[in-house]
Amino acid sequence: MRRSLLLLTAATTALVLTALLVPLTLLTRSHAADRATAEATARAQWVAHAIGPSLATADERETAEQTVESVNGVDLPATSLVLADGSVIGPRDAEDPAATAPVRLARTGRAFTYEPASGGRLVLVPVQGAKDGTAVVQVTLSERQLYAGTLASWLVLAGIGVGLVLLGLLLADRLGARLVGATRRLARTADRLAAGDLTARATPEGPPELRLIAGELNRLAGRIDELLTAERENAADLAHRLRTPVAALRLDAETLRDTDEARRIAADVTALERSVDDVIRRARRPLREAPRADLAAVARERAAFWAPLAEDQGRDCEVTAPEHEVPVPVPADELAAALDALIGNVLDHTPQGTAFHVAVRVAPGGEAVLTVRDEGPGFPGHASPGRGASGAGSTGLGLDIARRTAEEAHGRFGAASTDGGAEVTLAFPPAPGAGRPSAPPAPTC
Repeated sequence: MRRSLLLLTAATTALVLTALLVPLTLLTRSHAADRATAEATARAQWVAHAIGPSLATADERETAEQTVESVNGVDLPATSLVLADGSVIGPRDAEDPAATAPVRLARTGRAFTYEPASGGRLVLVPVQGAKDGTAVVQVTLSERQLYAGTLASWLVLAGIGVGLVLLGLLLADRLGARLVGATRRLARTADRLAAGDLTARATPEGPPELRLIAGELNRLAGRIDELLTAERENAADLAHRLRTPVAALRLDAETLRDTDEARRIAADVTALERSVDDVIRRARRPLREAPRADLAAVARERAAFWAPLAEDQGRDCEVTAPEHEVPVPVPADELAAALDALIGNVLDHTPQGTAFHVAVRVAPGGEAVLTVRDEGPGFPGHASPGRGASGAGSTGLGLDIARRTAEEAHGRFGAASTDGGAEVTLAFPPAPGAGRPSAPPAPTC
C-alpha cells in the first residue's frame, strides 16, 4: 500500500506540474523575447534621437559613426545606421541592408519590428531631418539574444517542479508509513489473539476506519475471553460434579469381600479420579501456555498401563521407543488420551490374542512419528471410518480423538488397513527448542 500511495502521488503531482509548467515555460520564452525587443527598440530610438540633428549638418558622417560605435559592443545587439544614400554605418549583414524591403518600408516613416526567415528579430526606427532623405536605425537581435535568460528560467521552473514532486513524495511516504504502521500493529494484535493471548488489545490509531476496526477487534477479543472463561468454568464444574459418584464407587469398592477384586476396582477408581482431575486442570489451563510432552515417555507409560489387560487377553504387546526425549508440541494428557484411544480400539475391536505394536521414531526431517499397529482383521472396507462412524457398535470417536490431537498440533494423521492388520500413524512437528535425536530407538516390552 505504501508503494502504491507513492506511485499515485508521483503520477498525480507530475500531471499537475506538467499542466502548470508547460504554459509557464512558453510564457517565459515569450516574455524574454518581448523584453529583448523592448530594449532594442529603446536603443534604436535613442540612436535616432541622438543623431537626428547631426544628419542635417556637413559633419553628419563622423558624428553618426561615433554614436553607432558607442552603442555596439560584445554580446550587445548589432546596431546599424542606413543613410539615405544607401551607405551603412556600423555592422552589416551579408545582405545589403539598404536594399531590403524592411528598410525601404522604414524610409516611409514607419517604426516597426520584423522577424526574418533566418531567425532573430529586427527593430527599425526612421530618422527624420536628414538632408538627403530619411535614414534608418536598424537593431538586429540574434536568436540567442532574443531569448537570453530563458534557459535559466526553465531550470528554475524544473527545480521547483522536482522539489514539489519530492515534497509530495515525502508527505505521501509519511502518510503511508502511518497507515501501514497502524495496519501492521493491528495485524500483530490479531496474530496474538489467534495464538491464544486473549489479553492482547489493539490501540486505536490511524484513520477513522482503522480506529473502528481496532475497537471492534477489542470487543471481539473481550467477548471471546468471556465465552472461553464461561466454557472452562462449565467444564470444570461438570468434571467436579463427577467426584461424587466416583467417591461412591470408591466406597463400594472398599466394601467388597474379595480383596484382590477390591484392590483392582480401587485402582480403576483411582485412574478415573486422575482423569477427572486432568479434565479440570485442562479446562482451567490458559490457552497461551506452550504445550510440550515427551512422546517416547508417554508411549512407554501408557503401554505399561494397558499391559495387564493385554496380558489377560493373551496379547503380545511390543513397545519400541527411543531412550532419549522426543518432545512434541502437545500436552501430555492429550497425548495420553489419544494413545489410550488407539490402544483401547485394539483391545476392544480385535479378537483376543491379537498382538499389537506401539512404535515411536524420529523422521529425518525432525518429525516425531507414533505408530500403533495390530495384527487383526483391519478396518471394515479397508479404510478408517469417519467421525461418529464405527463398525463395532462404539461411538466411533476414538480415531477422531487421535486425529484432532495430531491436526491441532499441525501434524498429520493416517489410518489404513495393511496386509497384516491395521495401522494408525500420528506425526507431530518437533516442539520449540527440541534437539536432534542422539540415540536409535530401543525396543521394550
